[in-house]
Amino acid sequence: MQIVIYSGRFQKYLCCMKGSNGQRKSGFFTSILNNKCPRCRKGKLFRTDNPYQLNHVLDMEKHCPVCGQETELEVGFWYGTGYISYVLAVFFSALNLLWYWLIFGITWKDDSIVYWLIVNGILLVLFMPVLMRLSRMVYLNFYVYYDPETDKPD
Repeated sequence: MQIVIYSGRFQKYLCCMKGSNGQRKSGFFTSILNNKCPRCRKGKLFRTDNPYQLNHVLDMEKHCPVCGQETELEVGFWYGTGYISYVLAVFFSALNLLWYWLIFGITWKDDSIVYWLIVNGILLVLFMPVLMRLSRMVYLNFYVYYDPETDKPD
C-alpha cells in the first residue's frame, strides 16, 4: 500500500519528499501506514507484508535492515501498545457508528443499536491484525524520531 499526497498544508508529514541524496522519502504518516522504520523511513520492520498471516502478524525484525535501529527498545516495550490499540479501536468504532447512523439510522425503538454492535464487533475482529500493527508503529514513533542524517551518502 503506497499513499502519496502531493499538495496541501501538511505535505511534509503526509507525502513522499526528496531526501538529501535525491531519493524519495516517505512522510511521517505514510511511514506509519507503510510499516517503515521511524528513523530512516525506508526499512520494513515487519517480516511479512500481509497482516492476515495470523501466525506471523507481529513478527518484527530485531533491527531495521537499512539503518540498524533497534525495534524493541527495552524488555516489555510493546506492552504500551495496548493503550494505542484501544484508542484506535474506539476511534474506529466511532467512525463505524457515524457511517452506520448516516446510512441506516439508529434509534432506541428498534434493534438497530444491537445490529450496529454486532457489525462493529465483527469489523473490529476482522481489522484487529491491522490495528495491532498500526499501534506498534505509532508507539515506536513516540520514542524513535526521524533522523535525516541516515539519508546522507557516505
